Amino acid sequence: MPETMLLIQMGVMLLVIGAFAGVLAGLLGVGGGIVLVPAFFYAFQTLGYGGADLMQMCLATSLATIIVTSVRSVMSHNRKGAVDWEILRAWAPGIVIGAVIGMLVVAQLRSTTLQAIFGVLALVVGLYMGFGRSDWRLGAAMPRGPLRAALSPAVGFLSVLMGIGGGSFGVPLMSLYAVPIHRAVATAAGFGVLIAVPAVIGFLLTPLDPATRPPFTLGAVNGVAFVLVIAMTLITAPYGARLAHAMDPKPLKRVFAVFLILVALNMLRKALWG
Repeated sequence: MPETMLLIQMGVMLLVIGAFAGVLAGLLGVGGGIVLVPAFFYAFQTLGYGGADLMQMCLATSLATIIVTSVRSVMSHNRKGAVDWEILRAWAPGIVIGAVIGMLVVAQLRSTTLQAIFGVLALVVGLYMGFGRSDWRLGAAMPRGPLRAALSPAVGFLSVLMGIGGGSFGVPLMSLYAVPIHRAVATAAGFGVLIAVPAVIGFLLTPLDPATRPPFTLGAVNGVAFVLVIAMTLITAPYGARLAHAMDPKPLKRVFAVFLILVALNMLRKALWG
């Protein structure tokens, strides 16, 4: 009976997490991973699933959901002609290489180290989201040559370390190089597929300690969280998109930036002081 109750609690918590992530994705255009990773971490920890591998499972499961949401997003944006396939093809090899290296690094690190890394990177993303300006520019066109060879693996690597798709790093990067925002968002969804697919294949082959992982976990990916979160995000994301058209999302984006900064600082606190 206690095990059944635990599964019910887990299911309810994951449904709420999925609904929240879906609304935010539709409303603010932020990737679900930036919400899902800390939400998974606190949910599974509350349910008593801790251990040195907890963050690996949170990152892996978040990336598994990103495969579905990113593919759906790319198809939707492509119907409107918004995806820049030239950028996607040129950046794909480096992003995939970075994602694979990121997965191998994540598999070797302890949960507390990954918490600290997530906290630092989420702090950077939150500060940019809150204080970045749309007219900031590093160049008039996307980098080529050695700079692209350095930046493309960095996007894949850092995204896997955070368990996120291409939006949090890809959209700001493309915006800084004068790619129009709608085209940047659409193309970054393609980055998400390139990041998540190779990383999740690796994570499915990464064994976790059976004593500390939740039920229905394959490799480092929790099947229950994957299914329930995908189901809820597909239901609630359209409501978030409707809200975005009904109101100005810019002030809400700043509120979310503050929320993300607080989450990042709390993750750092737990990593450093427990």
